[in-house]
Amino acid sequence: MQFVRPGAPLRCAALPDPQPGPGQVVLRVAACAVCRTDLHLVDGELANPRPGVVPGHEIVGRVVARGAGATRFAMGQRVGVPWLGFACGTCRFCRDGRENLCPEARFTGYQRDGGYAELCRRRRPSALPCRRGMATRRPRRCSAPG
Repeated sequence: MQFVRPGAPLRCAALPDPQPGPGQVVLRVAACAVCRTDLHLVDGELANPRPGVVPGHEIVGRVVARGAGATRFAMGQRVGVPWLGFACGTCRFCRDGRENLCPEARFTGYQRDGGYAELCRRRRPSALPCRRGMATRRPRRCSAPG
């Protein structure tokens, strides 16, 4: 599913399969919850969304491909993807553990493609191992710790 423009329904689209780059993994999405943030995106309440972005950030999936150097996750391992898709790691907010306030932050399903798709590409640290017993049917990656 793709975001088209504020107020329009999401569009079902056939997209090319993402290929992992260095340090990246591709996940086969098992589940992706609907969060209020997704509704904010569709309702036009978030500024400057990426055109054509795939929404969804409460993702659980299994690793189906790994790029060079992507050794943190094994093939087939269950992985979750939260809202925060990127942070610089060097600003005062990142150094203080408040990466969501990073001026360079990029968010899954808003500025980076999310989980309303069959496949999703991620790099560490925006992919987290799923603990044993963590739900697949009702992922809560935006509020649950890794």
